[in-house]
Amino acid sequence: MEKIIVEKDQGKALEKPRNPINQRKLYLESYGCQMNFSDSEIVASILSKAGFDTTNRLEEADLVLLNTCSIRDKAEQTVRKKLATFNSLKKKKPQLKVGVLGCMAERLKHQFLEEEKIVDLVVGPDAYKDLPNLIAEVDDGQNAVNVLLSKDETYGDVSPVRLNTNGVNAFVSITRGCDNMCTFCVVPFTRGRERSRDPQSIIEEINDLWNQGFKEVTLLGQNVDSYLWYGGGLKKDFDKASEFQKATAVNFANLLELCAKTQPKMRFRFSTSNPQDMSLEVIETMARFENIPNYIHLPVQSGSDRILKVMNRQHTRQEYMALIDNIRKILPNCSISQDMIAGFPGETEEDHQDTLALMDYVKYDYGFMFSYSERPGTMAARKLVDDIPEATKQRRLQEIIDRQREHSLYRTQQHLGQIEEVLIEKTSKRSEAHWSGRNPQNTVVVFPKDQYKAGDFVMVKIVDCTSATLIGEGIELSDKSK
Repeated sequence: MEKIIVEKDQGKALEKPRNPINQRKLYLESYGCQMNFSDSEIVASILSKAGFDTTNRLEEADLVLLNTCSIRDKAEQTVRKKLATFNSLKKKKPQLKVGVLGCMAERLKHQFLEEEKIVDLVVGPDAYKDLPNLIAEVDDGQNAVNVLLSKDETYGDVSPVRLNTNGVNAFVSITRGCDNMCTFCVVPFTRGRERSRDPQSIIEEINDLWNQGFKEVTLLGQNVDSYLWYGGGLKKDFDKASEFQKATAVNFANLLELCAKTQPKMRFRFSTSNPQDMSLEVIETMARFENIPNYIHLPVQSGSDRILKVMNRQHTRQEYMALIDNIRKILPNCSISQDMIAGFPGETEEDHQDTLALMDYVKYDYGFMFSYSERPGTMAARKLVDDIPEATKQRRLQEIIDRQREHSLYRTQQHLGQIEEVLIEKTSKRSEAHWSGRNPQNTVVVFPKDQYKAGDFVMVKIVDCTSATLIGEGIELSDKSK
């Protein structure tokens, strides 16, 4: 799968093993970020206890839930089109109930009930435990809504149902919400303030995943570097904590170390980091543990100091570059990916050239690139004029994509001739005779299946590459698989 991504909004129907006790069928489709897919596993777990089995066959569903994303306009339009397709299904099956979950639900609760007549249920990201009660209201003929934001909900006590799993990789959420009020972002308004999950519950979930045979965990949060456990509560209230709570607090570097030591044969990745919050302690922890791969997703959004300030990013171009320098110094073979926005309000050609120059400095391994789309409710929508013509946005975006393709090829070429540890995840999309997995730098590697199986760690010699994929030959199982 090519990692030079412009948009990623396609929904995916998710299914879990059948529970013979349950009588009703849930069709659950997720859009947007990894956190949404992780949340869908929480929803499936909650509803399994309420009498629902998940299905990937829409025609047999009694309840359809769309877990939505509000980060870009295209994501919202995709969901609206999807809802429109349910009209004919609901005419054939009047008892079918339709609900909208996630960030879009929180932001557009009233519009959904007023404009999308087939929607029966609207539930925000912090209200999933209330789903059984809300579904009961719908069963009684009422529309049901709960989009209240929580100060303490982390779903740490819910054991997620692993949906459509490959049995190798899993997500574990460690924080919810975000306190960084970037002017373009709706997350603080749809997911609330930052709060962290009890590290003990995180470790228990990781141990359970290991016992099930999983080999890699990605620790998730809107901003994982802000993880801070001091006994519960919002991060912003940490200053009010007792001296004992402050002395025994667990930050993200501490949590990473705890995970790495608890399951030394399991890989631990994390996403997403914020440059202003990533500490040298985190990078040094990565360097100390072989099972924390050398890969960091480090969104920058723009290479212009002027635009960064308008975005309310709490770092400068120079500070970002200094962080990159420290990563390269401490983790010489670390891969780095980016998020980039083209055509932010007020962006000049000089600002755009600053972005391209920053890309030349870092030479990212890959990136997630978008043209700016105004999100209602954000500070940018309230205070800034979306004044960049669409044609200019698209031209700048294409220049960013083209530059990234050059850098991606440059980075993959550095792996040629190297022997690298690859965790097999699945059969290659292009060849039934090949496995697909990822090396520590998060680059996709394909190689002949031979005697290996999914979940094996294999030492692979890299013999060829494209800008997105490494092509190799398996040599032997690594020590983790022996």
